[in-house]
Amino acid sequence: MENLREINCKEIFRKAYENRYTWKNDFNGYQGKCTFIHKNNIHEGKFFLGKDFKPNIQKIDDENIVKSIASQLFEVSIHRVRRDFLSIHSENNFNLIKSSENGIEMKVSGKNDGDKYRVKDLGINMVYRKIHGTIIEIFVEDFLNTGDGLLSKKYTSQQVDPNTLKPNSQKLEYIDEFINISTNDDWILNSRTIKYLNDNKEEEIQKFLFEELSLLN
Repeated sequence: MENLREINCKEIFRKAYENRYTWKNDFNGYQGKCTFIHKNNIHEGKFFLGKDFKPNIQKIDDENIVKSIASQLFEVSIHRVRRDFLSIHSENNFNLIKSSENGIEMKVSGKNDGDKYRVKDLGINMVYRKIHGTIIEIFVEDFLNTGDGLLSKKYTSQQVDPNTLKPNSQKLEYIDEFINISTNDDWILNSRTIKYLNDNKEEEIQKFLFEELSLLN
C-alpha cells in the first residue's frame, strides 16, 4: 500500500478520469434495433442517436417504454463524451479519505464540494455525487478494458437523501455488454440488464438490447 503522505489524489483521479473510454471528437452517432424486455412483454423498435445525443425511438407506441429506452441511450452517451479534465475539475481539490484494498477513497473540496470518488488500478470504482438535489452513489464491480480506456460493465446505483444521507430509492444492479462496431474502436452498448426489488421485495429484471448497430455518417 502506498505511503499515505505520498498520495496525490488529484493526480490519481486525473489518470483514472483520462483512462475512461470515450468516443472520439468526430463521432457522429449510431443507429440500430432496440428491444425492451420486462416480465413476458417484449417491445421492438428502431433508434437513432445523433451527434447531439438526443435519442429518437421509432416503432414503439408505449410512451413510457420509449422514455425508458431513450434514457438508457442518453445516459450511456453522455459518459462517452470526451471532456478535458481541467475543464471539468480545475476548481476542485481531491483530499484523501483512506487507502484500502478497494482503492484510494477521496473527497472533493471546491466547486463540487462533498463529492467522493474511489480509484483502483486506474479505474473509478466508486462515485458519490450530488446531482440535481439528490446524491447518486455508484459502486463498480467490474470493468471492460477496451484497450482504449475502461468501461463499467457491472455496477450498482442508488439515490441517497442529501439531508438524512440514507437511501431513498431502490438499489439498481446493472450488467452492461459492449460491442466494437468499427475498425476505429467505436464501442457501443449492446445490452443492459437492470435488476431491482419491487415494492413486494420481489426481484424484477428489465433488459434492453441494442442490435444491428451501425455508425451514422
